Formats: sequence, C-alpha cells, structure tokens
Amino acid sequence: MPEHTTASRLRLSGLCFLLQILTIILFAVFVRYSPEGSPSLCSQQLNCSWKNQDSGFQHPRFRDVHLQALLGFGLLVAFLSRYGLGSTAISILIVAFAIQWAVLIQGFLYFFLNGKIYVGAQSMVSADFCTAAILISTGAVLGRGNPVQMLLLTLLGVTLFTLNEYILLSLMGVSDSGGSLTVHTFGAYFGLMVSRILHQPHTDKRKEQQDTGHQPDVFAVVGTIYLWIFWPSFTSATTVRHNTEPWAVLNTYFSLAASTLATFVLSPVLYEESILRMVQIQDATLASVAMMGMAGEMLVTPFGALIAGFLAGLIPPLGFRFLTPVLRSRLKTQDTCGVHNVHGLPGILGALLGTLLTALATADAYGGRLELVFPLVAQGSRTATDQALCQLCALPITLLLATLGGFLTALSPGSPNSDSSLALSRGSPAAKRPAEITSC
Repeated sequence: MPEHTTASRLRLSGLCFLLQILTIILFAVFVRYSPEGSPSLCSQQLNCSWKNQDSGFQHPRFRDVHLQALLGFGLLVAFLSRYGLGSTAISILIVAFAIQWAVLIQGFLYFFLNGKIYVGAQSMVSADFCTAAILISTGAVLGRGNPVQMLLLTLLGVTLFTLNEYILLSLMGVSDSGGSLTVHTFGAYFGLMVSRILHQPHTDKRKEQQDTGHQPDVFAVVGTIYLWIFWPSFTSATTVRHNTEPWAVLNTYFSLAASTLATFVLSPVLYEESILRMVQIQDATLASVAMMGMAGEMLVTPFGALIAGFLAGLIPPLGFRFLTPVLRSRLKTQDTCGVHNVHGLPGILGALLGTLLTALATADAYGGRLELVFPLVAQGSRTATDQALCQLCALPITLLLATLGGFLTALSPGSPNSDSSLALSRGSPAAKRPAEITSC
C-alpha cells in the first residue's frame, strides 16, 4: 500500500508537470493579448458566433464570472462529509487547468487570427463557462475518482465541450447565452456517462458511517450565497455587449426567488425532517439558473420567470426522492452530487422553454432586441419557427455528444475503474446528500 500511494502521488505530480509544460509551450507559440481599442477581431473571422472580443477588459464582469466558477462551484461540491476540503482542492485543481486548456481549444475556433490566439475579457469569460461545465461533470464522480482521473476528464471534457458549443452556437446559430444546453446539460450527462462506465458493483454495497457534523451545511450556506450574488452576472456575461443584459439579470433573480419558495413547499411534504436542510435550497437555486440559462435573454416576462423558477425548484426534491434511487439501482449510475436532478433535467427543461419562446418571438414583441437575441430571424434568413427547430435539435445533439464523449473518456487510458487512493479522495464510497438520506 505505501508503494502504491507513492506511485499515485508521483503520477499526479508528473501529469501536472507535463500538462503545465505543454500549455506553457502552446501559450508561448500562439497566445497574445487582444489589442485594446481595436475593432473586434471576431468580426474579421467566419466562425465567431456571439464570442466577440471586448474593446476593453471589463474586469468586474470577468471577476463575477470567475468567482462563481471558482468559489461557487468549489464550495458547492464540498458537502462530502469526510472529504469536503479535499473535494474543494480537486475543484481548484480542475479550474486551474481547465481555464488554461479552454483558452487554447476555444481560441483556435473563436479567437484565432493570423496564426495567433488573441485573449481578452470575452475569451476568459468563455473559458470560465467551459470550466463550469467540467465542474458539473466531476460532480457526478466526485469521491470515487482520484486527481489524475479528474485531470484526464478535464482534458477531454474541455475539448468535447468546445466542440459541442461550436456546433450549436456557430454552425447552428442557437441562442443559449446562459448555458442551459452547453453548460448544464452537457456537463451533467457527460459526467453521468463517465460515472456509469466507472461503476463498480462492490462499492455500492459498502456502507460506511458518514460524518454528520455541520461542515457540509456551512459550505452549502456560503455556496448558495455566492449563487445569489454572482449567478445573475454569470448568466448575463455573454449579453453584456448589448441591451439584453437587463432581461437576463432580472429573469435570473426572479427564477432564483421562486425556486427557493418551491423548496419550502415540496420538501416538507416529501421528507420528515422538521427543518429544511440548506443543501436542499442550494439544489433549488442551481436548478432555477439551469432552467433560465437559454431563456434568460428572451421575452420570458417577469411572471414567466417566476413560474419557470418555481417549477425548477420542484425538480431536485422530486428527483432525489424518486429518480436517484432508480439511477443507482436500475441504471447502475452513482450520481455523487446529484447533477442529474440539479443540472441535467433543469437544463433540458430550460432548452424546451427556450424553444417555445423562440417560436413565439415576433418583431412587435422584441422590437430592436430581436436582432440581438435572434439575429438570423431579424435578418430574414430564418423564420421564428425555423429558429425554434434549430433550438430543439440542439438538445439531442448535446445529449449525443455528452454521452458519447463521456463513454470515450471513461474508457481512455488511466480512467476506467482505477484506484482512487490518493489522499484527496480516497477510500470512501460517494456520500449521500442529506435529501437522499431522508428518503432511505
């Protein structure tokens, strides 16, 4: 065992060294600062979608998105009682590498000009969006994979995320500013497929006493507060260049508020606990922003955002009560952080909501905003129905790439069913969320 532990540490050290050297070399060859005050670099390229470079580096916007990716998600995965701090450490490791790799992979598709990748505010925001999807994916296997496996998952996940995003946003012209499909749905089902392939029957039968201290709820409290403060900026980050930003911010806030009340409506009915656990409120807020990702910049209307948020808030309690046991027992998929209930299902419903709103879009309702939200419709290249069909077709494409990519990732060298003995995540089967414990 000591020799094996030493080998695990050395593998992590060697892989981190090789990956960092590789990114340094690639950055030296390709990456340059975006010239301040120059015309948009993306306007000179064919494949830019919405990813236009800023003429100046908008630090507050980047700060909000980066804090959400780093602290928001980092704290939200710390509910594992015995390994909360270790889970946060792995999240930081993933963020550190994913941002570098995403800048390169996305740069070759979106910000590549004259043989160089030009980085600015929008390219960094795009990298953070990609990082968020990977953190969602790792939530499905957290506590069972070691840091080496998580780095390999990040390496392939970033590449597949960028491919899916490029197909949807650039080739198909889909509107998904908040990432219902590209971030939440892709991240959830990519991670779930990895978890399914890594399934080990004997670990599901092991029952270990979990720490019942207050640490998980403390992390959930702080993580949820970060969601409320920074997620509206996260959702509206890609709309900051035009006048759809206020809609995205307002719709997200209304959705957050309604989802929280939905938790207080349903959880006392489903579970016997007299006091609602903070982690349940956390799940509801995540579900609401996943549902509002695509529809945030559209004409949801304030009452529509409240309805969508309320319905999203009902999904996690019902999912943990009825769907999670089925995933675990019938489909042999262990979902550590409940990403299926918190990100996957709400992301799918968000895509369907966005499709419906797209079909109802008219120039009279949107005015000048139509060109900002649905430029192809405003230009006459597509009808609203055609755009809605594209939005709808994006859902099966995302699910296909996520599941196929997760399958290939789990079968890659070093990933399948290998030991998880490194100190950050060793020894324990995935902990149950409080909501799942109450249903047992």
